[in-house]
Amino acid sequence: MPAAAKARSKPKAPNPLLARWSTAFAIPPFEKFTPADFRAAFATALKEHKAEVSAIARQASRPSFANTIAALEKSGRDLNRVSGVFFNLSGAHTSPELQEIERELAPQLAAHDSAIMLNGKLYARIEDLYKRRDKLKLSDEQRRVLELTHTWFVRAGAKLKPKAKARVAEINGRLATLSTQFAQNVLKDEQDWRMVLDHERDLAGLPDSLKAAAVRAANDAGLKGKYVITLARSSVEPFLQFSSRRDLREQAFNAWIKRGELGGKTDNRKILAEIVELRAELAKLLGFETYADYSLDDTMARTPSAVRDLLHAVWPAAVKRAAQECEALQERAKAEGGNFKIAPWDWRFYAEKERKALYDVDEGATRPYFSLDSVIAAAFDTAGKLFGLKFKALADVPRYHPDVRVWEVTDTRGGHVGIFMGDYFARPSKRSGAWMSAFRSQAKVAGDVRPIIVNVMNFAQGEEGEPTLLSLDDARTLFHEFGHGLHGLLSDVTYPSISGTSVARDFVELPSQLYEHWLTVPDVLQRFAVHHRTGKPMPASLMKRLKKAHNFNQGFATVEYVASALVDMELHGLKEADDLDVSEFERDTLERLGMPQEIVMRHRTPHFLHIIGGYAAGYYSYLWSEVMDADAFAAFQEAGDPFHKPTARKLKKMIYSAGNMRDPLKAYVAFRGRPPAIEGMLKKRGLVH
Repeated sequence: MPAAAKARSKPKAPNPLLARWSTAFAIPPFEKFTPADFRAAFATALKEHKAEVSAIARQASRPSFANTIAALEKSGRDLNRVSGVFFNLSGAHTSPELQEIERELAPQLAAHDSAIMLNGKLYARIEDLYKRRDKLKLSDEQRRVLELTHTWFVRAGAKLKPKAKARVAEINGRLATLSTQFAQNVLKDEQDWRMVLDHERDLAGLPDSLKAAAVRAANDAGLKGKYVITLARSSVEPFLQFSSRRDLREQAFNAWIKRGELGGKTDNRKILAEIVELRAELAKLLGFETYADYSLDDTMARTPSAVRDLLHAVWPAAVKRAAQECEALQERAKAEGGNFKIAPWDWRFYAEKERKALYDVDEGATRPYFSLDSVIAAAFDTAGKLFGLKFKALADVPRYHPDVRVWEVTDTRGGHVGIFMGDYFARPSKRSGAWMSAFRSQAKVAGDVRPIIVNVMNFAQGEEGEPTLLSLDDARTLFHEFGHGLHGLLSDVTYPSISGTSVARDFVELPSQLYEHWLTVPDVLQRFAVHHRTGKPMPASLMKRLKKAHNFNQGFATVEYVASALVDMELHGLKEADDLDVSEFERDTLERLGMPQEIVMRHRTPHFLHIIGGYAAGYYSYLWSEVMDADAFAAFQEAGDPFHKPTARKLKKMIYSAGNMRDPLKAYVAFRGRPPAIEGMLKKRGLVH
């Protein structure tokens, strides 16, 4: 037989994404995957899932929890597996090939989801069970899953007439395409812009840590001997904070805030306008006045008026505080010979000087005490004290990038809890921001599935051979995302649809924001805030000054956040969105609110990725959860011990391990004994005394 014929007759190798993974802990064997594998794996997995769902919907037997709800929970395992790998890579380590596949997949996956959620026969089975739920002898968890499933199908349009269903599916497909393009446009703008610093005068004011990061960025860009500032937050924000070159600060700031509105192929303004218009139409089809009404209907807040009440309760005090801060910064600039009005690109620079003058605290003095390794160790130690977890570094396991670190997580008895991955450094293939995600979520409906959780950051990596040093804000971000990570790792539920962080959007930030509190617990700082060279702990005097400076610049921070949340609410509160000019809408809304000219929204609309993802009419969630996190940490303070074991056990049982087994308010009350009070949050931000 000729060699060519032999080659043709050779059995085709199985797709590595669908094959059994024999790696330790069944971690995805990333090195085996190619872009072509994803195309083929998605095609197979979608076909399989479609067949599984069709079989559930068409079966002749009377609906039962087992043959309908549990069967749905068990279905789509290959699709979930392939999606888990693909979408984590598309966010944390993408490529032009993966982005092309992502654009192709977006409408396909939307059509697949719509076909399931709008399946009349399937919904009829779910509705039958829902009506008989009091007679089915379900466990509390089963009843919760049934009720949530019914809610999700109704909210997706399962009760609509055929013509309306068809339009809903059409809108979902178009929204998926637009959202994917929006996110890729933001990443492209971030990848394409860089500020090259050629001369010593360009480096004026920059600390050694930022210079080192700029050298690394220049080397990565093939510009050896230069310094490069990028639009990674870990690069541009410190530059705005320390550079004494006002002209360069203005350039960097304008590039940062104009992502997504630079004109050309990556301009997001028309894309966002169409998204808002389609969402408004979708809401009406589903029986809601606005998309904000629709989005909030299954959250803790419930209504746009409840969200606006919270935001407007904070806004006046934040604006007043910011005005006082601005006045102080203006005086400082004037004293240093600055004959100009404070502009947005000046705020961080003079705020750093003001903090140093008021509290004798500056980032240059604190960074040496917050090495990345020390902060990770502090986060792990805190999890050990609160929840009995241990973390063992794994060297010889697959990882999707050399920088990724991997740990096995075990409990007090040495039992396997899950795998935790940390991807900490900025790179061009990673979108900006910080997030937690899962390659595999915990569940028990089809065997004991243990989670693989990842935290993704964008810290500026230290020089070769030198540790990466973090700002206090960076350290808080690490604790925040690790709080999300624990929510995924500690999950102890049966059904994947309610696992880990699959909770109401305005509840999901509670475990993360609550965990931030432990970073600045005195015992944690004393043990882990140690100088990276000398190993000596942070001096008690510096700790005291840090504590005094805790609420410094909170007017600014609150204004930039709340402005974004209010614009989000107003944008999705539109009843009609025809011919929407998003830039004009943003400008008019901020003017109506009395937005200080010296401050810009934390996320301007053309690059507001939160509201393109899962936070549409939902950016308020961080503040809503902050009301709870301040109140929840007070439970430990009232007990007189930040690691009070009975309180920690209750926190784990009711919040961190419970997934979506309970209504979120009931879950909070089960932990705290009462609903949360707003006063703790206002005090935490220094907006009341």
